[in-house]
Amino acid sequence: MSTRRYGLRDDQWERIKDWLPGRAGSEGRSAKDNRLFVEAVLYRYRAGIPWRDLPERFGDFRVVHTRFSRWAARGVWKMVFEHLARDADNEYAMIDSTIVRAHQHSAGARKKGAASKLSDAAKGV
Repeated sequence: MSTRRYGLRDDQWERIKDWLPGRAGSEGRSAKDNRLFVEAVLYRYRAGIPWRDLPERFGDFRVVHTRFSRWAARGVWKMVFEHLARDADNEYAMIDSTIVRAHQHSAGARKKGAASKLSDAAKGV
């Protein structure tokens, strides 16, 4: 099992590995290490870092970025997401507006005194 921060647990890897290109028996070239690559992408997004700041254990960041872009263009990430979204076990991770509370000012509510300032500006005061 992977104990690295941001790494995939074995059960998580088992759920997606057969949906990824480059696996043994799939069309095209076999990938060097799909799991390490997916963990590099997860690390980059979870840590909020630029591609060039990926740790060396993931390999050359340019190669990782190029592969990420190719998978995105081929729809691999979308396919994996849709596969995971069909699983009822992930419902707890879905967020919608029924469970997210917003502060009143985020909805465009006017601040106190804003109406009188606007009317004064319209009058030319």
